[in-house]
Amino acid sequence: MTPCARIAVIGVGNDFRRDDGVGWAVLAELRERAGERPLPPGTVLATCDGDPARLIGLWEGTDLAVVVDAAHAHPGTPGRVHRLELDAGHLAQPPRPSSHGLGLGEAVELARALGVLPGRLVVYAVEGADTALGTGLSPAVAAAVEPLVHSVELEVARHREPATRGRA
Repeated sequence: MTPCARIAVIGVGNDFRRDDGVGWAVLAELRERAGERPLPPGTVLATCDGDPARLIGLWEGTDLAVVVDAAHAHPGTPGRVHRLELDAGHLAQPPRPSSHGLGLGEAVELARALGVLPGRLVVYAVEGADTALGTGLSPAVAAAVEPLVHSVELEVARHREPATRGRA
């Protein structure tokens, strides 16, 4: 029997900077639903403040890493979600600037240099409206959480499908 592929779902952000907490909100919802709709064995749910070394540590050795983070776009549309995928070591499109000092792009470049990129990296970047100090998401970003949770669940399920088809 082959071991289960390791999957990491990582919510990046800061729960005390309003919309920057969207990644954490998605992870909280995934954890809450785990009793009714568990993710496949080998799936790790984690939150991270965006530090590149911590991100790399969470996704190192994974077959799939799904990252949910807030993004800034000017002009922006709060709540709009961008899906980016690492393909052959390059992001499909340039990552949006992060709300953190060092962002996801730096983590990807460092991981590439160290040879520890995940097998596949999918990023969901959510355009935010408010990153002021405080808790709670703006209405537009809060409305994006449930569809994002569903998208992450589908991403993980699609990744697992080829492995389960081969065992039938």
